[in-house]
Amino acid sequence: MIDYIKGTIAELSPAELVLENNGIGYGILISLQTFQALQEKKEAKVYIFHYLREDMEEYYGFATKDERELFELLISVSGIGVASARMMLSSLSAEEIRQAILSEDVARIKSIKGIGVKSAQRMIIELKDKVVKGEGADTTELFGGAARNEIVEEASRALVMLGFSKPAVNKAIQAILKANPNAKVEQIIKSALQMM
Repeated sequence: MIDYIKGTIAELSPAELVLENNGIGYGILISLQTFQALQEKKEAKVYIFHYLREDMEEYYGFATKDERELFELLISVSGIGVASARMMLSSLSAEEIRQAILSEDVARIKSIKGIGVKSAQRMIIELKDKVVKGEGADTTELFGGAARNEIVEEASRALVMLGFSKPAVNKAIQAILKANPNAKVEQIIKSALQMM
């Protein structure tokens, strides 16, 4: 699995990026958000979603892990494909999409080209419990200080790999660190497993 590609920007348009790494040019589909983040840059690190079908293979690239996570949540909704999810991320920011889902703003979601009323309603029903406002925010802000960040990231990654959702993991870790601000990675994971 490719997590990210780091390299030189060979070509950049609002919908596509060619990123050169070791003599290979990767054609990567991007959203307007990612395009804006990469403008004026010569080098980039792009987080990848590898889309594979019988007749097609595509790379979708994101400037942040947060945007990729939201993209993956969006395509998990029945009836929302990769093109619709990319259109959403080009029309609204990740935070605006989260806010629209949390506030059940059907009109805002429906205003995106290709998203109808039923799709918007389905998205709200399926994602309301999975989306956390500001979930993609830097965990340094959430958990207080860069020194804790590495420990928190490691614990969070382990819990997500064990199958827990990112919002549930963040909530559990916040509660654990409130009770024990100096908890080590193992303590955080053990406590979180007992809570969830």
